[in-house]
Amino acid sequence: MKIFLIGLPGSGKTTIGKLLADALHLPFVDLDVEIEKAEGKSIHQIFEMKKENYFREVESVLLKNFCSSEESFVMSTGGGAPCFYDNMKKMNDSGKTIFLDVSAKEIADRLEKSNLAERPLFARLSPDQLKDKIEFLRSQRMAFYKQAHFIFNGSEVTIEKMVSEITG
Repeated sequence: MKIFLIGLPGSGKTTIGKLLADALHLPFVDLDVEIEKAEGKSIHQIFEMKKENYFREVESVLLKNFCSSEESFVMSTGGGAPCFYDNMKKMNDSGKTIFLDVSAKEIADRLEKSNLAERPLFARLSPDQLKDKIEFLRSQRMAFYKQAHFIFNGSEVTIEKMVSEITG
């Protein structure tokens, strides 16, 4: 079984993904960490040195490799992964996709408490710019996210409910 968690940065994909993987006794994979391993650089460095287009190409190649593998896993994808190179279709065809739907305001609140320097799309933004950017990304990406097999409110979801719906 392959499970892909999608949603905006700060929606809880990694946190929930680890809990879901434990509950299902599956390995957890963070696609951004896999990209960093493959490139030998942080996501921030990749964006800075080689720009977003290069990052999206590497992301797509690695995602395609995971989709075509025989392995089972729970994967946290980057927020933009479903929106490029037909990645959403690849994930839907090879496993189950879960969209963690969280409001722009809640994501902005969460991200303000995190290290924004680690998030290239938000690194140099003021709090007002951050919320505007999140709302913009949400509007641009929602058509992709809504193609997920399952949609959960990311601020209220329980692991038990997710496991029940995914395996039911």
